[in-house]
Amino acid sequence: MRHIIFGGDGFVGRHLAPKLVADGEEVIVADIVKSDLPHYANVAFIACDVTDPQAIAVVGIKADDMVYNLSAKMLSPLQVRAKRHDFFFPVNYFGTENIIKAMDKAGAKKLVHYTTDMIYGHTYVWPQTEEHPAAPLGEYGLSKLKTEELAAEWRTRGMDISLFRPRLIIGPGRLGILEKLFKLIDYNLPVPMIGSGKNPYQFISVFDCAEAARAAWKAGVPNEAYNLGSLNPPPVRKLLGDLVKFANSKSLLLPTPAWAVKKTLDMFDWLNMPIMDPEQYLIADEMCVLDVSKAEQQLGWIPQYRDEDMLIAAYREYRNKRDGKVVEQPSSITAQ
Repeated sequence: MRHIIFGGDGFVGRHLAPKLVADGEEVIVADIVKSDLPHYANVAFIACDVTDPQAIAVVGIKADDMVYNLSAKMLSPLQVRAKRHDFFFPVNYFGTENIIKAMDKAGAKKLVHYTTDMIYGHTYVWPQTEEHPAAPLGEYGLSKLKTEELAAEWRTRGMDISLFRPRLIIGPGRLGILEKLFKLIDYNLPVPMIGSGKNPYQFISVFDCAEAARAAWKAGVPNEAYNLGSLNPPPVRKLLGDLVKFANSKSLLLPTPAWAVKKTLDMFDWLNMPIMDPEQYLIADEMCVLDVSKAEQQLGWIPQYRDEDMLIAAYREYRNKRDGKVVEQPSSITAQ
């Protein structure tokens, strides 16, 4: 079987592709860039911008292909309010629509598509199952929710589409907002928390995300949505406290009144000087913990990496890059 990974040169795709190759599968990566990755010795690459239907047509989807859509615009870099819709929707929604229409034209029926846990918005019930109300707080989450509605429509036309809703994905090569945290710790500066820090914070490893996509293919691409997150995430205070100790930093964790911090961040956002995206800070003190048992029951998928280990591995990578050292290999992250 051929496996076509749109956005396959990106964060999750660069770990999914070699997994499929190891299974003896034929893999095609379709992306706008091609990195210097070793698996391209065994993986075909086709330049493709998913916002262009003609570029997708060049990929040459066939009826029996297995398709993955990992292409997306993320919350980093920060966008001012007026630009968010036009930043997220062309790739996240219309790109997805273009891929699905190309699949339909070719007679291809199986798609694994990544959305986000940010479709949920505020926490109403926790842990959050896949039935949690969907009320995104911004254009990023909304663009992803609209792709889920698109998937629901195409399922009625005979497509099999597995949806994944990950928490914050971390792993080698992607620091994002964590880099700001690491700089505070490096300079022994106070680390402010939005709220008391008693609520947990849940990550998901890029390696676990890649394995989830593979598991969906192995399970026949169920027409279901699945949460992706770590098991037993620790409180923010413990997570950050352990990192400060590991870094031998003198940084102090600074609890803050969440309502005041959110109002302040709201003000900066309205002034078009965003410090964080509202979709991040508005839920920072809530019990945002995903229930991942459905993926275990239906796909046999169990997350292998702990939040503490993922954060420390990311900090090591940051320090290595800062110091000009060789970045550690993915195998250096300890699984639970």
